[in-house]
Amino acid sequence: MASAVTDLVSLLDLEALDVNLYRGVSPKSGWQRVFGGQVIGQALVAAVRTVDSSRPPHSLHAYFLLPGDPKVPIIYDVDRMRDGKSFTTRRVTARQHGHPIFSMLVSFHADEPDQLDHQAEMPNVPMPEDLPNEAEVRKNLLPTMPDPVRKYYERERPIELRPVEYDRYLGKKIPDGRFNVWFKTTGALPDELSLHQCVLAYSTDMGLLDTALVRHGRTLFEKEFMAASLDHALWFHRPFRADDWLLYAQDSPNLHGARGLARGLIYTRNGTLVASVAQEGLVRLRRTE
Repeated sequence: MASAVTDLVSLLDLEALDVNLYRGVSPKSGWQRVFGGQVIGQALVAAVRTVDSSRPPHSLHAYFLLPGDPKVPIIYDVDRMRDGKSFTTRRVTARQHGHPIFSMLVSFHADEPDQLDHQAEMPNVPMPEDLPNEAEVRKNLLPTMPDPVRKYYERERPIELRPVEYDRYLGKKIPDGRFNVWFKTTGALPDELSLHQCVLAYSTDMGLLDTALVRHGRTLFEKEFMAASLDHALWFHRPFRADDWLLYAQDSPNLHGARGLARGLIYTRNGTLVASVAQEGLVRLRRTE
């Protein structure tokens, strides 16, 4: 397992403090605030550990209340709201410095066989093997990218990204606002569905809000923008592996009043729809004197 992936699995392995009470830590990355995907993933881990594995999570709805402080642990308090015949519901509150910084509802349900079935078709995009890999990006594309984008791609990360429309980082406007990214962990994961779901939850916050600027040929990497996730919703549809290539097909139907809405459908490489995502966030041009 790659070292960055090992670190990610360790990051998601919360310490049990008491019944329904868990503690998570943040990596020493130098960030001023905790990455939102980390809090989503850790909160989902806390919820999953209070439910039998035969009933996996199928949806979560979360709100970011305060910026997380990466220097201190995060306490996750799980409220066992409901244990029904078909559905289980958990509420997770993340706290730091005595205040809630994040709140999430998670619903659990086991798939029911012999029911009707349909899904949206996967976009017709190049396969990940036909796109520049990390080494090629660093050699050929990084020198032409803005400094913040270059610094992001130069870091060792547990998730490898292969954008289809990577020229958007060079200022190209995409009129329909669609942005497709292949992603997977940089190393193999254990055969545990809940871990793959938590890793996916972690990954879905990587760049989704940035899709709100695709139509404008801009990116949140630019210093002119101030951005923050406000909420996050995720639905799991079918089983998958987060260490196999997944396509994150994203778009943004609305940007207004400094709030952007972004959506995503996540597919396996054979076209199976495994998850859907939606997020609204602050996308604000910084005021100048």
